[in-house]
Amino acid sequence: MSVSGFLENILEELRQTADLISDEEAEVLIGRILESEKIFLAGAGRSGFMAKSFAMRLMHMGLDSYVVGETVTKGLDKEDLLIIASGSGETKSLVSMAAKAKAIGGTVALVTIEPDSSIGKLADITLKLPGSPKDQSGSSYITIQPMGTLFEQTLLLFLDAVILRIMDKKGMTSNKMYGSHANLE
Repeated sequence: MSVSGFLENILEELRQTADLISDEEAEVLIGRILESEKIFLAGAGRSGFMAKSFAMRLMHMGLDSYVVGETVTKGLDKEDLLIIASGSGETKSLVSMAAKAKAIGGTVALVTIEPDSSIGKLADITLKLPGSPKDQSGSSYITIQPMGTLFEQTLLLFLDAVILRIMDKKGMTSNKMYGSHANLE
């Protein structure tokens, strides 16, 4: 198959995932984002990259957002939100992070394939995204893509849709967001 053929298959898989995402769960997450003093994002590997891109867009909107583990990240307090992106919901460092955030009194949200995972059991807010786990044996969701790729792509697009929904709720435009864009590049 050609590259354009693979791309068409990927786009079709992504079209199918959009129909499987709960608007109700998304609205709960959006509401909590807008109520939070600070918003922390965490994920490992490619999911972590998607979480970082979301943190950047939240910052562009004027929200106080941080990526866990960066040197300029503040401490989490009771009125804060930790959003974890993890397909499996079992990444040990993220499980530990969720437990610590809960112990501090923060709110934990998980965006995942597996809401019943270890992090899912700790989370106050869980949002299920379709996708295949890295180990696709026994998975009910079939994809042509390797490992957790479909989840990671869906995660990026979902988080971009969340940004658009928040922009809509706040009456914000892309032009206004450019005021917070990096300008020393």
